[in-house]
Amino acid sequence: MSAKYKRVLIKLSGEALMGEEPYGISPQFMDKVVDELAKARAQGVELGIVVGGGNIFRGVSGAAKGMNRASADQMGMLATVINSLALQDAFLRKDIPARVLSAIEVGTMAEPFARPRAIRHLERGRVVIFAAGTGNPYFTTDTAAALRALEIGAEILFKATRVDGVYDKDPYKHKDAVRIPKITYSQVLEKGLRVMDAAAIALAKDAKLPVMVFNMLKEGNIQKAVAGQDIGSLIVAE
Repeated sequence: MSAKYKRVLIKLSGEALMGEEPYGISPQFMDKVVDELAKARAQGVELGIVVGGGNIFRGVSGAAKGMNRASADQMGMLATVINSLALQDAFLRKDIPARVLSAIEVGTMAEPFARPRAIRHLERGRVVIFAAGTGNPYFTTDTAAALRALEIGAEILFKATRVDGVYDKDPYKHKDAVRIPKITYSQVLEKGLRVMDAAAIALAKDAKLPVMVFNMLKEGNIQKAVAGQDIGSLIVAE
């Protein structure tokens, strides 16, 4: 299976790292995710990764419970650092070079984010894991994923989730939900589809960055995604 893309950005949800656990990180499931990512890398693909922190702490839910939104989002950023370090460890244990670049200062635990440094790591075959979102409150890791994808010159942004694409309504709540194989950014915004937040979609739309949403839980899907196979939903320009 040959790769269609040279450089990609993959957005992993924090919840995807839980496996069957109610919260936190499932080491066994994380190893499976890394095995799938390693197969994509073996195709010669340069991998950038943004991981969420919802398996540990979600800023929006913290704010909803009475916390200051900025403080809650800062806690969420730290959760993504934890997930990023866990991912890096999983890669290194498989002898795959990986670096964590953080948007916030975390001392010796991760390198500070800088675009030239990220590109240099990618060109040298290292997996680059972007931690702490954009480094600013009020912005989600979806927005961070779109931003980092544009900064590193990724050809496509993959959103790897627990569902196999974009649906006309929530497939968890509606059994008659229909998957949409291809849709435009404008249609996503007009229909209010909760694929990514509006800021992320707007960034991708302005830069004409294609976004593919697919189910990362199905074995082989990440490899198929970088090969350009139709396995989920593609969001494109008009």
